[in-house]
Amino acid sequence: MHELSIALSIVDLAAEEIGRRGGSRIGAIHLKLGPLSGVVPGALRSAFELAREQEPAVAAAELIIEEIAVAAYCPACAAEQLITFPELCCPTCGIPTPDVIRGRELEVVALEIES
Repeated sequence: MHELSIALSIVDLAAEEIGRRGGSRIGAIHLKLGPLSGVVPGALRSAFELAREQEPAVAAAELIIEEIAVAAYCPACAAEQLITFPELCCPTCGIPTPDVIRGRELEVVALEIES
C-alpha cells in the first residue's frame, strides 16, 4: 500500500512547514488528487489517519482532498475536454485524446496552521 508512504511524506512536509512558520499545530491539509496519480483517495485517508499520529503537531489535522477530473486536449475539436478514464477518448468526437492536461495531480496546495 504505497498510500501509507505518501501519507507519511505529507505529514513530514506539514511538520517541516510548521517548524518554519512557527505555528503550534496543523488544522487541515488541502490536497489535489487526480485519478491518474495512482492513489486511491479512501486508502490515502485511512493511511493519513495512521501517519498523522507520528507527529504531535499534525495529530489532529484533517486531510481535505479535492479530486481533480481528467482533462485532455482534443486536436480534432481544438479544445480541452473532460474525459473518462481509462478510455481517454473525446466525449464530443470520440477520437483518442492522449494529451492529458489534468488528472495526474498529487499535491499539497494549502496548510491551515494554527498558533
